[in-house]
Amino acid sequence: MGAAAFDFETYYSRRVARVERALRAAVPALKARRLKRAMDYSLLAGGKRLRPILVMAAAEACGAPADAVLPTACAFEILHTYSLIHDDLPAMDDDDLRRGRPTCHKAFDEATAILAGDGLLTLAFELIARNGARAGVGAAAALEASRVLARAAGGEGMVGGQMLDLEAEGRRTGLSGLKDIHSAKTGALLTAALEAGAVLAKATPARRRALVSYGRHLGLAFQVADDILNVVGDQAKLGKRVGSDAQAHKATYPALLGLQKAREIAHNELRLGLAALKPFGSAGEPLRRLARFVVERDR
Repeated sequence: MGAAAFDFETYYSRRVARVERALRAAVPALKARRLKRAMDYSLLAGGKRLRPILVMAAAEACGAPADAVLPTACAFEILHTYSLIHDDLPAMDDDDLRRGRPTCHKAFDEATAILAGDGLLTLAFELIARNGARAGVGAAAALEASRVLARAAGGEGMVGGQMLDLEAEGRRTGLSGLKDIHSAKTGALLTAALEAGAVLAKATPARRRALVSYGRHLGLAFQVADDILNVVGDQAKLGKRVGSDAQAHKATYPALLGLQKAREIAHNELRLGLAALKPFGSAGEPLRRLARFVVERDR
């Protein structure tokens, strides 16, 4: 597909619709009906669905069909949703609003929200295991994709990043420390989504490395853009409180460097991420457009 002819809006909307259909079927019927309601409440609340689309786009860039990796794509969104439920808890960020409506612990209660997050976390790995049965994937690739996600979601990645973020509240954090927080808390999962897509598509080591490099730059650009939106964004569009980072004295790029410098960093990371996609030629165009969307979005 040529860059000039590529219709990003159609590409994105069709993949979001595909992911939404799969997510609606993801949580099985449970005897604990309140638990299922809470899991579905948070999982089906909408959102950009960026992580599953990155899994599919990476696989496609490496020559595999999107449907071959759909269970793993959903697994990344499901695990991401668990992290949002737990991040919103009073013991963490203590947020009342997520995606334009009450957070899970407000709509239900804290205990139910914790269990809903736990249920989603474990469901994510069940879906990746199932992905091994898809044609052209196999158990070995699914196992490696599971390892990639586990590493990115745990103490070396998202969970560790959340701990660093909590420890940094109210403290002076330098640029290196801030990058460590963002790379782990947000960037690790975005990078893992791309790497998992490459793994399931049985990409060459060189292509896998290129996607990991792209993902690291994309992850930082995403978080810097998120920091900026928390300062200047439209709360109605964002579906969550604007200014909450400043109120919680969180370490962010605008707080440390100012809005203009933060924007420069986001665009520089975008440039570096796009450069990493050079080996993919026109097959990398969806990923190029996704990177621009991440930096230029208003929600």
